[in-house]
Amino acid sequence: MKMKAEIMYAEMKPWKLFFMMALPGMVSMFAMSVYSIIEGAFIGQILGEGAFAAVNIAMPLVMINFSLADLVGVGASVPISIALGKEDRQTANNIFSCSIIMIFLASLLMGSVMFFAAEPLSRMMGASDELLDTAVRYLRTYALCGPLTTIFFAMDNYLRISGYVKTSMFINIFSNLLTLGFLSFFLFVLEMDVVGSALATCISMSLCSFAAMIPFLRKKTLLQFVKPKFRWAMFKEIAACGSPVFLNNIAGRVTSIILNISLMKLGAETFGEGGGTTAVAVYAVLMYASDLCWPLLYGISDSLAPAIGYNWGAENYKRVRKIVGCGYLGTFTVGMVSTAVMFFFSETIASLFVDAADVRLLEISVHAIRLFCFAYLFRWIGVITQSFFSAIEKPVFATAMSVSIALIFPVLMLILLWNLGLDGIWLNFVGVNILAALLAVVLLGCVAREMKKREKAKGLK
Repeated sequence: MKMKAEIMYAEMKPWKLFFMMALPGMVSMFAMSVYSIIEGAFIGQILGEGAFAAVNIAMPLVMINFSLADLVGVGASVPISIALGKEDRQTANNIFSCSIIMIFLASLLMGSVMFFAAEPLSRMMGASDELLDTAVRYLRTYALCGPLTTIFFAMDNYLRISGYVKTSMFINIFSNLLTLGFLSFFLFVLEMDVVGSALATCISMSLCSFAAMIPFLRKKTLLQFVKPKFRWAMFKEIAACGSPVFLNNIAGRVTSIILNISLMKLGAETFGEGGGTTAVAVYAVLMYASDLCWPLLYGISDSLAPAIGYNWGAENYKRVRKIVGCGYLGTFTVGMVSTAVMFFFSETIASLFVDAADVRLLEISVHAIRLFCFAYLFRWIGVITQSFFSAIEKPVFATAMSVSIALIFPVLMLILLWNLGLDGIWLNFVGVNILAALLAVVLLGCVAREMKKREKAKGLK
């Protein structure tokens, strides 16, 4: 007998399913972005340009700390959804149970490495002597809490697969409200520095990870804990499906290292002594500004993945096309609106993170946002396409998209636009997403032909 989530994936009208899945996903991701924006505003306004730059240097390393957990969490979600589509709950439950153990062990390993190697890693990221101590303490706080925090995003995926879409949304919202409360307490009452910011996030994520476990412990979900049976084939399948996200994280962090080094060099050449810190701070403003929009694209794409994977496993390719079509139209709308908002409200956005008294930093940030925002005319294509490939177990295509977007295209554009100075850095994102859109069109053509062959073979049977 099918459970409620399975009926929803298999029978609900595509647009109704889209709004049922995507809207809570967008709300969840936007809630996370609101916290990120407020955190950036607090750090920029209260702690200053140096702390802002130090956090930007350490953040790629923080994300690497989550990379192995993402590899397992996302990699397990795809075969789980497809197994459910084939009505093979035993396999789905085993992958789910094994993945929880794997995530904990992976985060323990990565956290240990990040803690003990924090100083050389921060220097590798381009941290100057002035920024080193702040970046190291920020990184070590996340590293210590890794085993308790990294499970959060995987549990979010598993709740949505089980049909607990609203529960996932409310946990995400509560997590961010809790984080804001801790952040305010640590920064305003205890007068802590960036360590307070990191600690606020870690505590709230840990508490909400336990909250997300409750429906599974009560055995009322589509996915349930079983005695884990580890098999080599399962490891390979999880690694294959999770590799696009993992490689995207790693490649993106390598790109961040390259960009930070380039920013320090170009900033010093453009603004003189201390100009490197200013350039990195502007880049941080861009990343926080992007947090207004990118989570909405990701929220749509990620939320639809379980439904796409389920119907792909059930060989209902017509329904796959309809659900994916809804995703493309939804992300297109978000992309267009995002471009307009960032262009016309660039000064308002920049002023969230920059002290009004720092006129130079504010002016440079406004100019950078107005160049950067055009990336969103195309960014939606890469985001939804990569998610689609991952959902239907096309790891080679998804990996090609992720590595190209995160590393190959940015480095290529850095070389091509180097003579433009800092403007070349801000325009880098535009060029990257144009190239990503072209690659997506080529790969989608291959998948479309495969789907037609599968439908033809199914008809002959």
